[in-house]
Formats: sequence, structure tokens, C-alpha cells
Amino acid sequence: MKKVMIICFLVLLTIVSFGFIAATQGAAGEGDWITKYRVEDPSTGEPLVEANFETGTIQKIAPIFERAEVKVTVTIDVEVTSPDTLLRLVTYLEPSAIEEVYWKRLNEYAMHAYNPYDKTVQFYQSAGQLVIEMYGTTPRMTVPMPFTLVALLGPTGQTLDHIKVDVVTVEMEEYQRVYIEKEEALQSFKDGGVHPGYIELYENILSQSQTEVAEGNLESAIALLGTLSVSDVPVTSISFMEVLFFPAVGVLAATTVVFGLMFIRGRGKIQYVLLTLEDQIRDLEGLTLRASKIDRTISASLESVKDRLKSIVGM
Repeated sequence: MKKVMIICFLVLLTIVSFGFIAATQGAAGEGDWITKYRVEDPSTGEPLVEANFETGTIQKIAPIFERAEVKVTVTIDVEVTSPDTLLRLVTYLEPSAIEEVYWKRLNEYAMHAYNPYDKTVQFYQSAGQLVIEMYGTTPRMTVPMPFTLVALLGPTGQTLDHIKVDVVTVEMEEYQRVYIEKEEALQSFKDGGVHPGYIELYENILSQSQTEVAEGNLESAIALLGTLSVSDVPVTSISFMEVLFFPAVGVLAATTVVFGLMFIRGRGKIQYVLLTLEDQIRDLEGLTLRASKIDRTISASLESVKDRLKSIVGM
């Protein structure tokens, strides 16, 4: 008898488990209820993102910036009627500066206590299709990240579906633009026979800029890319002046990082960078001495760089 009861319990547990899995499938994620959406610039009509989950296509046409005005057209397919189930559509956008309302209905789907000025609109679950427009402004972002434009919530507040898009900061867009330019220049250097030492230095600074981005230091990353020159690069037949050029650029790049870190990072990391920079200054002193025996102009330039670095670290 005990064995029979145990078997019955296990069968019941299995049925409940499968029922729970079936109930939670598609509980959150684009395409479960929201079958289409379009994000555009409301002033120009320029499309930014278009998605059609019936055909399985998502087109990211243009970046969506922080503090940008957007219009979102949403299509929701309700497959089954449940007259006592109240669903909510919530936007997380900030108020629009060009539209007074958040919502504009585009078809006759019945709503419950509809208020276009409210961030939330409600409707009872009734088989059919709801097409609605949403207006608002993307929030201020400290770092680029996915942002939920709108969410469809069930009667207990559970997320049934949502629309998420990548919101880009102005600094990140600037970094990406400059980084692509520098990458293209790097490839032209490789194809044009530029000296391997310069290419290695160039690649190191590109890599360091990505590290700065990963740590959230976009200003430092952009400043680092600004140290990379795209003119007068050394070719394979390297001269003494070009040998001097490599450490000089490295020191100037380090200076840029120090300035960025002074504003962005904590004192502990700044102190570490300053100690490293002091070692570079001592190397630069030896380089300046050797250069003075060959070219006084180069020596004077290096001396000026050295003095500026000393003033920064307080030597």
C-alpha cells in the first residue's frame, strides 16, 4: 500500500511540475504577446528599431540615445479570452516634450478606464489585437545598457512580455565612432608597411581604451584614442627620431590616462598610476640626455614633456 501511495505521489508531483512549466513558458520575453513593434523618431519619422516576431526579424536601424524622444508602435495579439483577467501595459519612458500624452490607440480594442496621460493603461483579456502608440523620452544613462520601453503585466504583476532596446550614451557613441576610425587607420598602417613598433604601440592603446570602457571610464577612453596620430607615422626603415617617438607617445598617453583617472577613479588607483608614471619620467630623463647629444630641438621637446609630467606627480 505504501508503495502505491508513493507512486501516486510521484505521478501527481510530475503532473504539477509539467503544469507549472507550461504555465510559465513565455512568461517574459519579446514575442510572446507583443508580436510587432516599431521605434522611431517622432519628429522626423526616422525608424530606429523594427521587430516582427511573426517573421522572426529584428532590425536595429539607428542608435537610440539617452534623453531622446521616441514613438513606439506596439501590436499585442491576445489569443484567448479571459473576461475576469485584467492586463496592464506600462511604459518606463519619461514624459515626452512634444506630445502631451503617453498613449494613442490605433484600433477599437476595448480598454478599461483608459487614461492616455497615465504611464499605465489597462484592458481585460479579450481575444483580438491591440495596436497602440506610445510617446516618451529615454532616461539619462550613466552607462550604455538595455532599457525596457514597455512591459505587459498580468493580474498579479508578473511580466508577460516586454520591449527592451539598447540605449546609448552620447559619450559611448563618440567613443565607437573614434574607435572605428582608429581601427581603419590601423589596418591601413599594416597594409602600408608602417613600422611594427608603432603598430604594436597603436594596438596597445586601442586595447587600453577598451579596458577603460569596460570599467565605465568613457572620457579616459576617448582621450586615449585622441593620442593616436594618423599622420607622419614611421615606415619600416626606422630612424633615431622614430625610436624617440615611441616612448614619447607612450608617456603622453599615460598622461592622458592620469588626467582621466584623477577625475574618475579613487585615490588608491591614482596613486598606483602616479608611481608608474614616475618610473616613466626617469626613463624619459635618460632619453632626453641621449637626444641632447644628437638634436637639441628633440631634446628641448622631451624636456618640456618631462617637466609637465613632473608638475603633475609633484616631483
